[in-house]
Amino acid sequence: MLNCALYPKNIPYIMFEPSDEQAAMQHFLVCGTEDCQKNGQFYCNACHRPLSEQCRDEHLKSPKTKTHEIVLYRHRKPQLPVEKCELHPTRTVDIFCRECQISLCSKCSTMKEHHTHTFDDLEDIYAEKYAAWQGKFSEIQKYFLPTSLGLKTNIQEDVTQIQKIMKRIRTSMKAEAESLKNLVDEVTSENIDHSHTMEKSLLKMLKSQETTYDDYIAYLWKMSEEFQEYLSITNRKLLFSKTLNIQPIPETTKPVQPVFTAGQFNKHDVAKLLGRVNVPNTNPENRKIQPMEVEATHKKSTEKQLEQSKEKSDMKQTLSLSSSVTKVREYSVPGVNSAWHVSVDKSGRLWVSDYRGNLVQTDLQGNLLQKIQTSGWQEGYHTATQDGDLIYTDKDKKVIYKTTLDKKIIEFIKTGDWKPLSVHSSCINGDLLVGMVKDKEAKVTGYSKTGKEIQSIQRDNQGQELYSEPHYITENINGDICTSDNNKRAVVVVNKSGQHRFSYTGQKSMFCPFGICTDVLGHILVCDYFSNTVHLLDQDGGFLSFILSPQQGIKRPRSVCVKNEKYLYVGQHTTNTVTVYKHLQ
Repeated sequence: MLNCALYPKNIPYIMFEPSDEQAAMQHFLVCGTEDCQKNGQFYCNACHRPLSEQCRDEHLKSPKTKTHEIVLYRHRKPQLPVEKCELHPTRTVDIFCRECQISLCSKCSTMKEHHTHTFDDLEDIYAEKYAAWQGKFSEIQKYFLPTSLGLKTNIQEDVTQIQKIMKRIRTSMKAEAESLKNLVDEVTSENIDHSHTMEKSLLKMLKSQETTYDDYIAYLWKMSEEFQEYLSITNRKLLFSKTLNIQPIPETTKPVQPVFTAGQFNKHDVAKLLGRVNVPNTNPENRKIQPMEVEATHKKSTEKQLEQSKEKSDMKQTLSLSSSVTKVREYSVPGVNSAWHVSVDKSGRLWVSDYRGNLVQTDLQGNLLQKIQTSGWQEGYHTATQDGDLIYTDKDKKVIYKTTLDKKIIEFIKTGDWKPLSVHSSCINGDLLVGMVKDKEAKVTGYSKTGKEIQSIQRDNQGQELYSEPHYITENINGDICTSDNNKRAVVVVNKSGQHRFSYTGQKSMFCPFGICTDVLGHILVCDYFSNTVHLLDQDGGFLSFILSPQQGIKRPRSVCVKNEKYLYVGQHTTNTVTVYKHLQ
């Protein structure tokens, strides 16, 4: 028995559905009617069991069950967990008392303390709480996790940016120091040269003085010899006739000794010369967190977009699967010999590519408007945006191009070492999803509308590679990223945060998936080249039906695309004809 004390107001604890891993083990839902093994795509909210289409019709015809509410399985009401009443153990708790705000059994409701009280069906309360909790879970998956991951990515980008800036600053510091060193060497060299010149001048002056005294000494020696002659006996008479006159000693000056005056500087002076790195004294800017309403839709809140969103929501409420698929029209596309991938722009014009890299655009009458030669082959390598532009990949040049309405082709994104294979422009927010490969690795990368990388998905929670060659890619209404990987023979689905939800591997031993798309009800449609069919899956990977098969003239389907909510465009390997079907009503 559930512990009601753990849940506010004594309402039973909500038990959620099986995990994605458990759901992935089951490819289709089996009807709950005994001896019926058909696909249970419907659900009886009264009996709480899945029903096939045949059993649904019988259910509604039976007098006992004709009033039961039957809905599509994905719209089912969750079943109330069984809880025995503590006061009446043979009874099941299934009533909610508004006044007392507690859950009761039917016998409790007849007790005098609940006399005149108002009661609600506990299953309805449970369904409301279940939906509320599922809504919170959806908010975590669609808003809180992606937003937090985006902020973390911004931080990582800031780390890279700071590292680049600091590296540039250190380089500038070294260059400035080297420049100062060169100036110091230059000034020192000039000072040394000046000292040599000064020394040479002083030595020259002293040499001149030395010569002066050499000459004077020679003069004295000569005078001394003359006086000796005068003093001899024979020449004594000369003493009376000659006048003794000696020249004075020449005067010279002592040189003024050079003095070195040391420069007046310290570490602080040098630091001022060289500069210093610092953080400006400004308040840091808060990281921008988009409000949940904006982040959840990634749309600008203009009246036009809100109106479009409401129209789609209203249409979703009224649409359902048709009992049979109806062919609406066919396009014979000039300029290609097959239709390996189809994109439809907002005006209904087609972009079609073949295995030779021809990419052409036609109008609603099938007339050729534009032709581009690409390196594409068996990939979904082009997509039409909400603005009417075309985005396509060039795996050889590792570039994603954008073709504008005026037919200009511009280089939009460079993917580095990775070869971009498939691309999809989100109908939710206009962001891009790109499947790419490098050597033996593969991943899905998300880009914003402006071309900024915002997400990279490569491995699951166990570190296993999710993809081998993501040839085709699309997005579901709940933000799931659905990839058709022919090498893995699987449709690989992750949620918006990149967490693996399930992998669909077909209904037979051989499954060869190519083109993939989703519709407004969240169905996943994928081409199976091997069985000449188009599989219809529910949002959780449950197989619903072969929506197209050879009985409808399908042969080697390669591409699928949904336009205007209920029209399915199908391209085939063997012909350049694109066929349009109506699969929702």
